[in-house]
Amino acid sequence: MSRWDWTKPRSEPLPAPKTPQEWARCLADPWWRICSGVLYKIMIKGEATDGGEPPVTISPFLPNINQIRFLHSLHNLNVILKARQLGFTTQASILALDRALWVPNQRCGIIAQDLDVAAEILRDKVKFAYAHLPEPLRLRMPLARESAKELLFGHNNSALRVATTMRGSTIHFLHISEMGKIAKKTPEKAREIVTGALPAVPASGIATIESTAEGQEGEFFEIATRAEKMAKARIEAGPGQFRFHFFPWYLDPGYVADPQHARISLKQHAYFDKLEVETGHQLSMPQRAWYVLTLENRFSGDQQKMFQEMPSTPAECWARSTEGTYLTVQLDAARAAGRIGNVPYLPGLPVHTCWDIGAGDGTGIWCFQQVGLATHFIRYIEDWGKGYSHYVNQLGATGWVFGRMLLPHDAMQQRQLADKIGAPLDMLMELRPDWKWEVVPRVHDFQAGIEILRTRFPEAWFDEAGCKEGLEHLALYKKKFNTRLGAFIDEPEKQDGHSEAPDALRQWAQGFQPSHATGERRKKPRRAGGMTA
Repeated sequence: MSRWDWTKPRSEPLPAPKTPQEWARCLADPWWRICSGVLYKIMIKGEATDGGEPPVTISPFLPNINQIRFLHSLHNLNVILKARQLGFTTQASILALDRALWVPNQRCGIIAQDLDVAAEILRDKVKFAYAHLPEPLRLRMPLARESAKELLFGHNNSALRVATTMRGSTIHFLHISEMGKIAKKTPEKAREIVTGALPAVPASGIATIESTAEGQEGEFFEIATRAEKMAKARIEAGPGQFRFHFFPWYLDPGYVADPQHARISLKQHAYFDKLEVETGHQLSMPQRAWYVLTLENRFSGDQQKMFQEMPSTPAECWARSTEGTYLTVQLDAARAAGRIGNVPYLPGLPVHTCWDIGAGDGTGIWCFQQVGLATHFIRYIEDWGKGYSHYVNQLGATGWVFGRMLLPHDAMQQRQLADKIGAPLDMLMELRPDWKWEVVPRVHDFQAGIEILRTRFPEAWFDEAGCKEGLEHLALYKKKFNTRLGAFIDEPEKQDGHSEAPDALRQWAQGFQPSHATGERRKKPRRAGGMTA
């Protein structure tokens, strides 16, 4: 046991050992090496002035309260959901360097969202700390090889490297920085990390994944929410399972401001009061002032961005972002107005459907009834790789009386069907010639179709149980992210499995009017010209 108390952060480093015996005893203690402030130094960049380089301060690495708490709850596999700027990547860099320096034949790795960030972590955190070791120690631990991606130590054959993904040999210590951003912008890279890098960490090794939240999908969301559910159920993470760690903004003692500079509304005070009840943590006036000032100045009053970057609870982390999405605002308005909930099937009214049967193998179908000027969506059906008979039989099994069946414009295009070349419309009419099949003319471009759907969304009511999957797809329907430009572009993402539901719903918005609710008159399918939407 160490004679020092490592449960609390310290503001000043401990005195350096004076004798060889004291040095030997201290260096054998990993808590002393990491937490004393004697061994490792970090670079702290100030604010740049007059367009020049920001000033740099060399400071002892002294773990803050969040880092101390994390060290005391460290597990084999760890997922950290957090507020911004709590220093976990810096801490991970020190932990990786410490393991590489003091344990022989180790392979340590840090994965970042891109090569520039990875190189910066190695240069400004790992190499900086190594270069500022006490000189006698650094001379005892020479580098056998140094590059922009890796350090190999000559005294013990341990190495530390940075990359955007890792696969292959054993990784004894692995840190993945901003996994949420990686999963959002390059999901294939996130899958490579999950299938390649994480399995390379043995039971005796340590892996940490840390990130702010980036929406309700992706590898980070899946790992974090699975671990969070275990934590809520008080199930201890076992071998091969991730332990959940959450670090909100209010645990950082530096997040305070002068209350005289902030105007805190009654609504904001009510939010803080509720938060105190939920978390059992008292929020001081300086903390409340900091929160309000940060919300107003750093995030321009955007509460959702504040939830994402400076969360108070795990639930706030996953609050849906509207960035890059098409229908989040409309869905939030529908839920606030009570238009998502219990919307039952009403006997005596026909059920209409709108379909997406695109060139891929996915099909989505919304089933709805017209009740006055309101459209009641009572069920959503989807599947992949199934023939049209599968969906026709599924609809027929409901026993409903059907009205209009709205198909997208490409239902009349010739394509390879199960055993012949033909149009989907022809196949569907053969399967159910008694149903009223219609092809919705295409609009002049995709964005026009989205605007039509947004305009008509206030007419829509959704049964939450029957339309659960469809509603999830609508919420996650987003624009493509251009990694070169680092921005979303006005083109839908078609590769994530969320496009069928919104594409089907557009057929309702573009082709169904309440005045035609009964669908008694069958329209002749038209072959419309114009651009594909």
